[in-house]
Amino acid sequence: MSQTPKRGLGKGLGKGFEALISNDFDKSLLLTSEDRIEKIPIAKLQPGKHQPRTSFDETALKELAASIKRHGVVQPLVVTPEKDGKYSLVAGERRWRASKIAGLKDVPAIVRERQELDQLEIALIENVQRVDLSPLEQAVSIERLHEQFNLSYEEIAGRLGKGVSTVSNTVRLLQLPEAAQSALAKSKITEGHARALLSLKDDTKRQNYLLKTIINNGWSVRQAERFTTSVKAGVKETKQAHARTQTETAETKRLSKKIDAPVHLKRTARGGKLEITFNDDQDLVRIINRFL
Repeated sequence: MSQTPKRGLGKGLGKGFEALISNDFDKSLLLTSEDRIEKIPIAKLQPGKHQPRTSFDETALKELAASIKRHGVVQPLVVTPEKDGKYSLVAGERRWRASKIAGLKDVPAIVRERQELDQLEIALIENVQRVDLSPLEQAVSIERLHEQFNLSYEEIAGRLGKGVSTVSNTVRLLQLPEAAQSALAKSKITEGHARALLSLKDDTKRQNYLLKTIINNGWSVRQAERFTTSVKAGVKETKQAHARTQTETAETKRLSKKIDAPVHLKRTARGGKLEITFNDDQDLVRIINRFL
């Protein structure tokens, strides 16, 4: 499964990740803790057995190695001790590889016993399943499982009892710009609105326009989707795309009056359809006869 690009973990949440963990959870186990950091010889480190990433961009590794030469390893690796005196990487294999290229002899690491990691993993999984957790908060927890436990999204989906597409769509919320994340966190927009906004991630101007219009005009998810559909259909003018979100036009109103039935326009990426509402079979026959 391809990696999902991210924009930082929940910038619009207004609170740190630690606040999402239940009160009875031992926060000293969090991987962001700065204590218990040790200098581990690079020669004693080995890739984790369940690392989902099998290939690394050599150019990117060299760039990271150059940064490490200048600034050192800013974020410590996370490792578990093995019986042979070595350590298996839980998180930070890319930093480990780049450190070797940079010529480092040892790297900073947080040593965690497997039991501690299992406890944190369980806590995170339970956290995602909380009914009071917002979509963005779920995305942050899922991404933490992916990044710091080297779990693929398929594995996370299996442990959560959710579909892979559901997990992927949740994580994609982290691609939202900060303003949209904030609006979602404050319930100014819904997750459906957020997905419509994500479909315009390569068109920042119209994405910002759509966000403001949803908030200021109270657009429904359907209206937001019709706007994005018009943009994808090649409508270049924002005002024209806005106009195409309307389900009623002068023409549909004339037709509605002629057949004495509600008529609505539903646009798709290619063309669209007219929807005529009827009350029962007798009404349907009446409408059809108007066209014959």
